[in-house]
Amino acid sequence: MWTIFRHTLARMIGQVLGWGLVMALLGWYIIALYDTFSAPDSRQAFTQMMDAYPPELMSFFGDIGRIFEPSGFINFTVFSYMPVVLGIFAIQAGGSLLAGDEEKGTLDLVLAHPVSRTAFFVGRAAAFVAATLCILFIFWLGLVIPLPQTSLAVGVGEMLLPFLSLLGLLLFLGALALLLSMLLPSQRMAVLAAGLLLVASYIINSLGRIDPGLVKLDPYLPLHYYQGGMAIDGVEWGWLAGLLGCALLFSLLAWRLFEKRQIRVSGEAGWHLP
Repeated sequence: MWTIFRHTLARMIGQVLGWGLVMALLGWYIIALYDTFSAPDSRQAFTQMMDAYPPELMSFFGDIGRIFEPSGFINFTVFSYMPVVLGIFAIQAGGSLLAGDEEKGTLDLVLAHPVSRTAFFVGRAAAFVAATLCILFIFWLGLVIPLPQTSLAVGVGEMLLPFLSLLGLLLFLGALALLLSMLLPSQRMAVLAAGLLLVASYIINSLGRIDPGLVKLDPYLPLHYYQGGMAIDGVEWGWLAGLLGCALLFSLLAWRLFEKRQIRVSGEAGWHLP
């Protein structure tokens, strides 16, 4: 299992560095701009500009009225769009974790060695979790390193809280894509289905702030339980536990299907309908 884990994580090192460093540079740039943004003249100009935009557009970024609070600023400038940005990584990585090798025709060669399907699955899943944690850690460093040079009243430990919420959501999305890759005929279809759910959830969650008709759907979608930067004011531990619990359930179901089904060759699969 550890050999599979190390090999998979080494194979993902490019994604870890690419996503992590880009996110860290973005976070560094945004935190460094806080003092300029919070200056009285900038506040007045920003408020006037926001008033000119339609509320439907601004709803995608959360409660604009709290943008000059530390948690509101972090949420608006960084974490409001992270589910879609890093969700791409989580869905793509989860969907290709096993089905990718199946469609290349190499999974049967790997499993011909003395390694159980369970050990192979656990090693791959653990590597995905480790890669996600590494990306978020690099991202977190990009946010906290410039903090001492600004007046942003957020501690190093407090800055971890939004990442807990983001981690729960990314593991949910990755595990969902992994499960769908066991159910659908191809990796591409699994990634597409999980991506559509993410985009739909993002749109409904955002527009639900101004359209009461969408509020009823929101609790059934994953982004309803994502706090983002507002977690600085207090983590909803029940929401986080729910996301992690669903991720674990999806992973167990995917493991069971992986244990039971025959190895595909070069991505050959169907809907398994009678």
